[in-house]
Amino acid sequence: MELERKNPEVEKIKILVVGSGAREHALAWKLAQSSRAGQVYAAPGNPGLDIMTKLAPIRADDIEALTDFAKREEIGLTVIGPEAPLALGLADRLEAAGLAVFGPKAAAARLESSKPFAKEFMLRHNIPTAAYRSFDSSAEALAYLGRKPDEPIVVKAAGLAQGKGVTVAQNRAEAEAAVREAMDDGRFGEAGRQVIIEDYIDGEEVTILAFCDGRSIVPMPPVQDHKRLGEGDTGPNTGGMGAYSPVAVYTPELAKIVEESIIQPTLKGLLADGLDYRGCLYFGLMLPTADSPYQGPQVIEYNARFGDPEAEVLMPLLESDLVEIMLLCAEGRLAGHPIIWRDETSVCVVIASGGYPGCYQTGLVITEDVPSMVGASMAFHAGTDLNDSRETITAGGRVMTVAAKEGTLEKALFLVYDRVRAIHFKDAYYRRDIAHRELARHYR
Repeated sequence: MELERKNPEVEKIKILVVGSGAREHALAWKLAQSSRAGQVYAAPGNPGLDIMTKLAPIRADDIEALTDFAKREEIGLTVIGPEAPLALGLADRLEAAGLAVFGPKAAAARLESSKPFAKEFMLRHNIPTAAYRSFDSSAEALAYLGRKPDEPIVVKAAGLAQGKGVTVAQNRAEAEAAVREAMDDGRFGEAGRQVIIEDYIDGEEVTILAFCDGRSIVPMPPVQDHKRLGEGDTGPNTGGMGAYSPVAVYTPELAKIVEESIIQPTLKGLLADGLDYRGCLYFGLMLPTADSPYQGPQVIEYNARFGDPEAEVLMPLLESDLVEIMLLCAEGRLAGHPIIWRDETSVCVVIASGGYPGCYQTGLVITEDVPSMVGASMAFHAGTDLNDSRETITAGGRVMTVAAKEGTLEKALFLVYDRVRAIHFKDAYYRRDIAHRELARHYR
């Protein structure tokens, strides 16, 4: 059953998707399927988005130009993909102009843009999370590490670092190196001038995204992201190398615990603090091992938008009308409207440039063979561009995200890797073990 429409004859609306990655490609792809969707614009977009939208050559962080464009074109719904324009107040500007926007205002987006703010919020509202300390100087942070046992610990840049500001250090030396890199070497710019050092929690990560309209919140199916670069979850953290949904370890019983101890307290905390949150709220959760000093699900991070690659996994599973859901969120009317998801499995695999998340080459021509299962998967563009010959070329670290859904995990994996192997560019890299934990559970 789809979301009910009060007026099925309502006019189509213009839609603006802000951003240029695979997340925005996936969101635009789903939004364009709505009966409410008129012209869909993407700013600045990418070559994949160019096929289904009109591209507006405006940077995602150019708040004034985006606001002027939305007013001039009479955009009926703006969907903000990345974190930077949220932190800069794009939602505030659009709402002040009387335009519908899916994405929180800057004050609420601080749940992502400031890790100290998020930690203080969780402590204030009794939301389970790892113990931590924040530091404004490397000397103080290093002295603190010197007093800690030589065991795993987590170092985080306090600000926005495009998913690369977290170091899960296996020992004190790695943690000290992470502090120096962020605070002394300036690897993350202003985002790393302050750091958070928090307890390491051993366990399994699960992501829960939720639609929120300021007063009600509706969780989406669980997703497990693969943040480490290397197979077997080794190597540095990245923006994400692949994901899958649903996640068997996230049982209905566990979902009830998360709802009662994390999701609803977060919503109540936002209301208590006067933060009107309308958009997608991302809960990065850790499910601790049985012998961990932390028991029960713990929040390791909030994000103030759809995750990437989580969006690429979830959009193929969404049966309900995304435009209607987002308008309901923007208008504060989500409560009581069912959101329907397909009873299937979705998987995505990120194809990255060799060297990512460090130095990598751009400008490499991308070619694609015809996969054996034509039309059974989607290739969402991320770091791509066009050269003078109109060939698609690499333009970023994460180049494409390939997604597929099927009735079983095994079938979805077959489809997604069939498409991945058909895409070629020099030094292309992807993990071959996406969903390895879930496969192990299947055959245990």
